[in-house]
Amino acid sequence: MGFRIGDVAPDFESDTTEGRIRFHDWIGDKWAIMFSHPKDFTPVCTTELGHVAKMKAEFDKRNVKIIGISVDSVDDHKKWSKDIEETMGKAPNYPMIGDPDLKVAKLYDMLPAETAGAA
Repeated sequence: MGFRIGDVAPDFESDTTEGRIRFHDWIGDKWAIMFSHPKDFTPVCTTELGHVAKMKAEFDKRNVKIIGISVDSVDDHKKWSKDIEETMGKAPNYPMIGDPDLKVAKLYDMLPAETAGAA
């Protein structure tokens, strides 16, 4: 299922580091940026997530909500947040979606539908 600029992003329900969300309800009347990282505890993603946390006030000023996603569990995200804070000086201050069953990744065409297994 691909989608293009101007399309409505697919809606879903998922657990995040800030509790369960329904994506469209969570967005509300704001803009949203969802960014993915392939795996928790990777060096490049650690710096990116920490940098985004440092810039969150700038996103807020622009009426933009940010949310991260990877195929790891919410519990792993919470553990990784401590590492991000230690490494980058700032822990993620935005939700991170746990997607160990690959449901959201497949919904957004990040992985082929035939991809099997868990994170």
